[in-house]
Amino acid sequence: MKTGELFTDPTPTGPATPSPLAERMRPQSFDEFVGQRDLLAPGRPLRQAIEHDTLQSIILWGPPGTGKTTVARLIAATTQAHFIAFSAVLAGIKEIKAVMAEAEEARRRLGRRTIVFVDEIHRFNKAQQDAFLPRVEAGDITLVGATTENPSFEVNAALLSRSRVFVLKTLQEEDLAAILARTLDDADRGLGGRGLAATPEALQAIVRHANGDARVALNLLELASALARGDAAKGAATSPKTIDGPMLADLLQRRALLYDKGGEEHFNLISALHKSLRNSDADATVYWLARMVEAGEDAMYIARRLVRFASEDVGNADPRALTIAVAAKDAVHFLGMPEGNTALAQAALYLATAPKSNAVYTAYNRAAADAHDRAAEPVPLHLRNAPTKLMKSLDYGKDYRYAHDEPDGVAAMDCLPESLADRRYYRPSSHGLEPKIAERLAELRRLKKKA
Repeated sequence: MKTGELFTDPTPTGPATPSPLAERMRPQSFDEFVGQRDLLAPGRPLRQAIEHDTLQSIILWGPPGTGKTTVARLIAATTQAHFIAFSAVLAGIKEIKAVMAEAEEARRRLGRRTIVFVDEIHRFNKAQQDAFLPRVEAGDITLVGATTENPSFEVNAALLSRSRVFVLKTLQEEDLAAILARTLDDADRGLGGRGLAATPEALQAIVRHANGDARVALNLLELASALARGDAAKGAATSPKTIDGPMLADLLQRRALLYDKGGEEHFNLISALHKSLRNSDADATVYWLARMVEAGEDAMYIARRLVRFASEDVGNADPRALTIAVAAKDAVHFLGMPEGNTALAQAALYLATAPKSNAVYTAYNRAAADAHDRAAEPVPLHLRNAPTKLMKSLDYGKDYRYAHDEPDGVAAMDCLPESLADRRYYRPSSHGLEPKIAERLAELRRLKKKA
């Protein structure tokens, strides 16, 4: 791979192919940039660093179509340093080492800084990322990485600690609307001067479908414009050069929701679902559930999380919750998807509206802490089975009392190791059924003491 290939055009060998509309409309200056005002408005630190050519190593993190590559191009156009671009999809360790050697030589002989842009840096493995580190530390290169994944998980800690992370946010609807309007007016790079119009309804449909991604919005507008011009050539009678709602309805397939089953959005959404459930917010619960289901999340994964929630956050405040969650899991397994979506919704809404208690969860954690931190005491002899004469001779099972033979069904017998006697791991809450359970526990302790 030749360095700088990402931002340079190969020598043409035939008739020029028009660039995609999204590429033609890419901002060529900060004044054309739409969105990311927190980062790129006049006077903001990132813009100042680029314009003053004082940029240090940075990571640009954000969803697709939010301007990461455009920012890199603006850096390339503005900086006085040597600029090299990599695509992590195409480059390997050999190319990286060659560029690092070139950068070191340029700084040693010419005193010239090199800015290295790495698109999709999260696709580089640890060894490839490590190859940048010595040159970043030595000041030979300024690294500009772009990623759609959380840098905390995808970028080496050493490299991340030497870089500043800038978060690019999903574009707002008004940002996308402004980009589409500019594209329809721009006769040089866009669709202006072609006798083409779009109804507000159609533009709004494009904006909503794009889901904050400028590239998706422009690609859809380009497709719609080609269809409109094609209809015009056929002599269509009803507004042939107008992009309208019915045309968009024909073009739009079911929107691919922004979701990555193995990435950060996966964990963000399951966290939102879990915390909405815990806060007894039924509407938020069913929304986040639908977001996951409609984006193609594994239904059994969701079912497993609901089963976990039933024990962790509802517990014995409503013991039916676990039964219902497990039934939903079985229903999803039996029906498959999409028919199983309502079983998930039913269980999720039941869990959201059920009384909450984490007493089971905290009881287990207290017991687990003692199991880890304290010496592993032997099981008391009276609780051990004695299937052989030898074991009986060693007092296995001696003094064990069968609870069913006791008058109140409770024997005066300690079941914890001696050092943990009277330990209280389970502490019922005041919610749902647990006050009654607390009363029952108190009664059992009284009966045990009486016996």
